[in-house]
Amino acid sequence: MTVTTSGRPAAPSDPAADVLLVEDRGAVRVLTLHRPDKLNALNTALTRALSDALTAAERDAGVRAVVLAGAGRAFCAGADLSEFSGLTPDQPDAVLERAALTARLQTQMQDMGTPVVSAVRGAAVGGGAGLAIGADMAVAGTDLKFGYPELRHSIVPALVMTGLQRHLGRKLAFELVSTGRLLCAAEAAEHGLVNRVVEPDEVEGAALEIAERWAAVEPRAIRAAKDLFYRVADLPTEAAMRAGQDVNALMRAFRR
Repeated sequence: MTVTTSGRPAAPSDPAADVLLVEDRGAVRVLTLHRPDKLNALNTALTRALSDALTAAERDAGVRAVVLAGAGRAFCAGADLSEFSGLTPDQPDAVLERAALTARLQTQMQDMGTPVVSAVRGAAVGGGAGLAIGADMAVAGTDLKFGYPELRHSIVPALVMTGLQRHLGRKLAFELVSTGRLLCAAEAAEHGLVNRVVEPDEVEGAALEIAERWAAVEPRAIRAAKDLFYRVADLPTEAAMRAGQDVNALMRAFRR
């Protein structure tokens, strides 16, 4: 199911599975994970549909911001374990394809020039936790349950560990990975994993408010700011300052 309210065609979801809803609200594109009966668990169809939709949003000049949400009572319960029976060592091509798809999705939002805010209510665990904090900003409901319980299922949270390490100190990150302890919304906010905590029924509205503010900014300026923000995080101070000087000179052309 694909919905648009702007007159522009929205990016298509997987036509066979109906796993992703796409809606344009002015210059903001809302992507909603749509497997509510499975707590929006990431099967291959949903993972691919979301990655394709993010790519489409990035390429659409009319989309200036993205909201990522989940249908129903959860944001995302992580990987769909029912698919794991087919991802075994005797199926190496399928294993590698799924790993590459998952890895790309976990980093895709920060690689985009278009800013993304996640609207997170209920469970955001495993790969779902990675998606929640992989956005540029995150709004959480007071019902948030955030964590990495993979080891309880004898699974290593390999593809989400990089994002977790970059958001948290090592001691807490290792605690979450090794014990499966879930953080509540207040704890997630305390540790800088989410920007705002609101009542569950206010999550999407708060995320839209952020996205609409981004959409009102000169798009070249916000894309340059986002690119510089993530680049300087991995640069030595002197190189980061040189990169900042380059963007400082470039931004003169952004003024309206």
